Amino acid sequence: MPLAALDDQQQLTDRVCAALREAITSGRLAPEERIKQERIAAELGVSRTPVREALHLLEREGLVRLVPRRGAIVQGFTAADVRELYELREALESQSARLCAARATPPQRLELKRLAEQVDVLFTRLATTGDDPAFRFTVNSHHMAFHLRIAEYADSPLVKQVIERKHVLIMNWLFDVTGRRTPLPPGFHARLADALTSESPESADAAMRAHVRYGLAEIASGIDALEPSEWRERKGKGAQAPTRITPAGAP
Repeated sequence: MPLAALDDQQQLTDRVCAALREAITSGRLAPEERIKQERIAAELGVSRTPVREALHLLEREGLVRLVPRRGAIVQGFTAADVRELYELREALESQSARLCAARATPPQRLELKRLAEQVDVLFTRLATTGDDPAFRFTVNSHHMAFHLRIAEYADSPLVKQVIERKHVLIMNWLFDVTGRRTPLPPGFHARLADALTSESPESADAAMRAHVRYGLAEIASGIDALEPSEWRERKGKGAQAPTRITPAGAP
């Protein structure tokens, strides 16, 4: 039997969830910041019901936590949290890399090289443009798309599904927003793409493990250096107006 069509309420919940996820992963909603349901509902022009349901979805993704009598709070992280997720990411993505090296077609290998070069160019620009949340969001969008393409070209739907369902790359994106303080080495993703397209599963596995471990070492130290009171300060000096949430894809 065909699945029932989504009702309007579910569609509203999905839209609210996407808008909040984008605000969190772009850094516009900072770790440890309280999310006020009434304000979000008013800004998005919806009732509190889809906002409440969206927050429960984001809690399952690990992006927010729901605290009795305090409501929803953007998840903050310790270096231990980062290490745990990177250990999971290393296991999943190293297997994805092995399969990709063995199974990707010649056109897919060329596409990986192109995407890797594009990501490196974006990260280089990011290092010289200052702390521009909108551009950082764009960079991390392309970065996540590159890694998801590796999983796609591994030709293992289950591996790709687990990477997506465990939100490994979304969480890595958030760590990058909050913890990265130094630019990536030149050609960081291009070298990974070279290993992925070498047709050697062993080389691809080793390159991906080194790639993930580099990120762990740098980002964990950056997050560990931040005290809880500093999370909001990373958004800029002095008092700021409340972050306004807009629907995902809106200008």
